[in-house]
Amino acid sequence: MHLIDLTLPSAAENVALDEALLDAAEAGEMAHDVLRLWEPAAAAVVVGRGTRAADEVRLHACDSRGIPVIRRTSGGAAIVTGPGCLMYALVLSHDRQAATRAIGAAHRYVLSRMVDALVPLVPGVAHRGTSDLAVGAWKFSGNSLRVKRRHVLYHGTLVYDFDVALIEQLLPNPPREPDYREGRPHADFVRNLPIEREQLRAAVVAAWQAEETLPTWPAERTKQLVAEKYSWPEWNREGRQMMNDE
Repeated sequence: MHLIDLTLPSAAENVALDEALLDAAEAGEMAHDVLRLWEPAAAAVVVGRGTRAADEVRLHACDSRGIPVIRRTSGGAAIVTGPGCLMYALVLSHDRQAATRAIGAAHRYVLSRMVDALVPLVPGVAHRGTSDLAVGAWKFSGNSLRVKRRHVLYHGTLVYDFDVALIEQLLPNPPREPDYREGRPHADFVRNLPIEREQLRAAVVAAWQAEETLPTWPAERTKQLVAEKYSWPEWNREGRQMMNDE
């Protein structure tokens, strides 16, 4: 598996790069599966492909603080990211990993490997709900995916030194919650992993045996996606498609 450890300057570029990697794989431009790692320098809200932003985000709070709201290509609920939140993305071939063809199986496949990698560092890590990673009753990772004909994009958050209070300030409780949350507010539900960033990064890289650096990354595809979709409020706030990405 190839590794790309790259954080771009803006939230729009970073979200676009995940989609660009998926598109490049679908186009036959990448011969290997890919693990991407990145960590934003500033806070951002990222909403799911089918999310109604006004229902899941305190938009006025974001706007008043200059925090961007970006819509990703995968599903799931809104998340807040920023410094202290390691983001990861996997682009996996269905031919190499047959379990990734179905949504439920893909969640189980990816998160079981993440659990195996993290348990030696933090005992009690488990896959909970549909796509969470948690220690006991406290979540530290939310994940989502986009399945295409030949590949899946699977990506998520790993909080280790994140300002958890920011979540409460920018997001109400989501409209759909896993049973183990029991209606708790964000501040009582999300906790940082008690490990250092380099330990976390090394565990994720080892989990996926990402031993080689990706030789090139789809810079032009990323730039095009930003220009044609991720820089438009019609996409980010309303989910109105600005281009044909199917």
